[in-house]
Amino acid sequence: MTMTFPKGFQFGTATAAYQIEGAVDEDGRTPSIWDVFSHTPGRVLNGDTGDKADDFYHRWQDDLKLVRDLGVNAYRFSIGVPRVIPTPDGKPNEKGLDFYERIVDQLLEYGIDPIVTLYHWDLPQYLNEDPYRDGWLNRETAFRMAEYAGIVAKRLGDRVHTYTTLNEPWCSAHLSYGGTEHAPGLGAGPLAFRAAHHLNLAHGLMCEAVRAEAGAKPDLSVTLNLQVNRGDADAVHRVDLIANRVFLDPMLRGYYPDELFAITKGICDWDFVHDGDLKLINQPIDVLGLNYYSTNLLAMSNRPQFPQSTQASTAPGASDIDWLPTDGPHTQMGWNIDPDALYNTLVRLNDDYNHIPLVVTENGMACPDEVEVGPDGVKMVHDDDRIDYLRRHLEAVHRAIEEGTNVIGYFVWSLMDNFEWAFGYDRRFGLTYVDYDTEERIRKDSYNWYRNFIAEHSAR
Repeated sequence: MTMTFPKGFQFGTATAAYQIEGAVDEDGRTPSIWDVFSHTPGRVLNGDTGDKADDFYHRWQDDLKLVRDLGVNAYRFSIGVPRVIPTPDGKPNEKGLDFYERIVDQLLEYGIDPIVTLYHWDLPQYLNEDPYRDGWLNRETAFRMAEYAGIVAKRLGDRVHTYTTLNEPWCSAHLSYGGTEHAPGLGAGPLAFRAAHHLNLAHGLMCEAVRAEAGAKPDLSVTLNLQVNRGDADAVHRVDLIANRVFLDPMLRGYYPDELFAITKGICDWDFVHDGDLKLINQPIDVLGLNYYSTNLLAMSNRPQFPQSTQASTAPGASDIDWLPTDGPHTQMGWNIDPDALYNTLVRLNDDYNHIPLVVTENGMACPDEVEVGPDGVKMVHDDDRIDYLRRHLEAVHRAIEEGTNVIGYFVWSLMDNFEWAFGYDRRFGLTYVDYDTEERIRKDSYNWYRNFIAEHSAR
């Protein structure tokens, strides 16, 4: 298939602070909720933690050369909140800010656009001492995060191409407060909606704070991992409200859907939405990020919509819906491979939300990668399945562009293998293999393939 992506199209790759940095107690950094969660027995596979991760904090110069050599024109990375604001008094940690400033400056020297994610799940633990009252259940957290965003934007200014306020607030609310899979793992079902609203509020306040400090030149963005569902129409519609439009509509339209209030009235009264909140949330943004990996298959059951008592759920208000097995093939994560659904989702967002510029901010595949050693002693990782996955999803992106959808970028998750949250180091998404014992980096076949793809399919 012959594909030429538009001039200026962002080809990138991505990482996140807690997943790669390590050095969790160096240069003033204090614990995040993920430090506490990963050190709690039974929370993370094999008892893994992010204490060392990829040791990016000490190896960042070499790792940014991996970014440079990949041929991308953009690199998406996150700022570690407890490295920048390590104490409850809100005082900035200059060593932390210096670290991220060096990264930005090096990327610019290489001619690569820095795409900064301000919040990728590492909320400082001091904001979560009582998980049933603090963290994202506390309205004040949104204002504290806005202060932090302003501090980062004041230091980095318009050298950053794009500031992304939040990464995947669905995970930060539904997996973290509704369910138990992510930090702080509360498992409190409907409290996910309170967390979701405070995340939405933080997004709006962070946009204001960044604009106040960095001006109008940097783009503003948010990244959502929309739940892409198929199957029974009623089930698909309800989960779309609970999981997707709870973020999309307040951020991009300035309201929560009345249907969302109606279908959740048995478990949530939404009294945490204050007058003026929706105006604050509905800030103009320049880009909407989409993280896409797979789809769900839904069907209605004969169970009641609400359980007898509040219980853990990543889809509160949908206990009468079944998540059915999806057709294969599947990745190592158990996620089905469905590039057409990426195309469909991009078209939907373009059509429903006023042709907003879209970036696929994460897309990638976990594989059970193995290192082979050639006769010349060179180490190799052959990951043909990942190459096929990336090729097919890039074809879906290109098809959407050709049909008029305003897609302006695509980022592979991830630059290198890393701490994959609740799966620890058991899942590898990277274009670069990491030996966690020695911290050696080995460029996989997919790394070379992506570099060549960018060179061959970018507009001259």
